[in-house]
Amino acid sequence: MARVSQAHLDARRRQILDGAALCFARNGFHATSMQDVLKEVDLSAGAVYRYFTGKEELIGAIVTEVLAVLRETYEQAAVETPPPLPDVLVPRALERLRQTRPGVMVDGTWVFPRLMIQVWAEILRNDELKAVVRTGYEGVVSAWRRVVESYRSAGLISADADADAMARVMIALAQGFAAQLAVIGEVSEEMLGDGVRALMGMVDPRTRS
Repeated sequence: MARVSQAHLDARRRQILDGAALCFARNGFHATSMQDVLKEVDLSAGAVYRYFTGKEELIGAIVTEVLAVLRETYEQAAVETPPPLPDVLVPRALERLRQTRPGVMVDGTWVFPRLMIQVWAEILRNDELKAVVRTGYEGVVSAWRRVVESYRSAGLISADADADAMARVMIALAQGFAAQLAVIGEVSEEMLGDGVRALMGMVDPRTRS
């Protein structure tokens, strides 16, 4: 019997995760059954259960991957010279998600942000998923702290700037923008970048002589 290549296994796992993500984003986590996932990916139950035991494991794997993409994006930014400013970096992170999850589309609209909201709601009742999100989130915060430290080293922020506070604010900005994409739509990464750039250019009148 011929051995199945690792590339084939990885592609099949990707197919299942993308199909599940589409189902969850489109119909909600609780309204989606494993039968819905099987139909979406056009695979047998045995083929899917070879990789995942059920919906909970699927959503955990999706969340872990997404947070890893964000962490890696910020880690890479931290070693760039000069480091990209928030008006570039936050939109870049969202664009990276688009690039890595291009198949999560409904009627031509990228609906992955809907899945983010599904996850936020689910962690209120699912302690295992909450633990997965917390672990991944702390990894993203740590990566953002390194970005902030690179700003400090480049002389872009004051020496006493709170790296943890800045990291969490930048993450909140991306989360809020994702929520707008999911609920309101008709917003873009370019709009996000323009808005952040405008805020960065504000001058506090209290500091003027």
